Amino acid sequence: MTPPEKPLSAARMDRRDQMTEAFRPEHAPASHPAVPREKVGILVANLGTPDGTSYWPMRRYLNEFLSDRRVIDYPRWKWQPILQTVVLGKRPFTSGKAYRSIWNTEANESPLMTITKQQVAKLKTVLHERYGARVMVDFCMRYGNPSTQSKVRAMVEAGCTKILFCPLYPQYAGATTATANDQFFRALMDEKWQPASRTLPPYFDDPDYIDALAQSVERAYAKLDQAPDILVCSYHGLPYRYLMEGDPYHCQCVKTTRLLKERLGWGDDRITTTFQSRFGPEEWLKPYTVEEVAELARRGKKRIAVMAPAFSADCIETLEEINEEIRESFEHAGGESFTYIPCLNDDDAHIEALAGRIGSNLGGWLT
Repeated sequence: MTPPEKPLSAARMDRRDQMTEAFRPEHAPASHPAVPREKVGILVANLGTPDGTSYWPMRRYLNEFLSDRRVIDYPRWKWQPILQTVVLGKRPFTSGKAYRSIWNTEANESPLMTITKQQVAKLKTVLHERYGARVMVDFCMRYGNPSTQSKVRAMVEAGCTKILFCPLYPQYAGATTATANDQFFRALMDEKWQPASRTLPPYFDDPDYIDALAQSVERAYAKLDQAPDILVCSYHGLPYRYLMEGDPYHCQCVKTTRLLKERLGWGDDRITTTFQSRFGPEEWLKPYTVEEVAELARRGKKRIAVMAPAFSADCIETLEEINEEIRESFEHAGGESFTYIPCLNDDDAHIEALAGRIGSNLGGWLT
């Protein structure tokens, strides 16, 4: 009778995993070092987050963010003196206060970091079920930590000969998708042996993404005693000039709202598109959310719901700006009922939509 197999100790499991992951290439001499087995990396990217809410962590984060020419494209000689003195002299204090109002004190991190970790944990489970150990799933931030460079380096060291880079922005914009891709390409420049690479296209019109948005609206409305008069789809703003220069973001936002309206079976009077988070003196995409919700209240729309389809995870712009500043604008104008519908975050329908989109972009690499 064969004796029962003893459970593996942690050390034995580590040695077994190392033997599975690393091997000496066929026909290589005995002195050849073991190399990791080839894998496909799936690197999810989000905007970023400060490491803390005090002055210096906030200043480092804002300096990196606001120095990005994709975000603020004014000439450096004109913008940097203003940024380094006026903006970074004051804004770390006000931004730090806003972050403290939503900070995850238990984990000592921003909600964006907490939610991104949750999203990636679920994505790992789904993608490992489909592809097994052939994929490595991780995340990085465009600004702050963990950096794109550090995660690309880790994937290469782990044996990823191919990387699918996945910015979590449904709608493409130069200030979001493009700058994340820029940073990914910069990281590849540091690699002696570059992995083959792809970037995930925008998915603003993906049926599964639209369906996930619609389900979130239906769930939120089902909890209310009375349906809101109108749903405000508030997207992050951009300077109007960017639209005139060829950025497709505005058009993709408008299409997302239209597809959501059609999926819900609504008329035009039940949903609208607005833009939030203005910065600087020039004109941005309109209508501005903070002004439009007040105008809706004055026009008799006393019950509204607001969602943010351009954000894959709740963050400072949704938890603080929408749920506090924009809510106050609506209520001060006479609004009576304000419902914020959370971002898709780690909702199962959202994870399935992302996994499907990722899978469709792995063609030729994995089946």
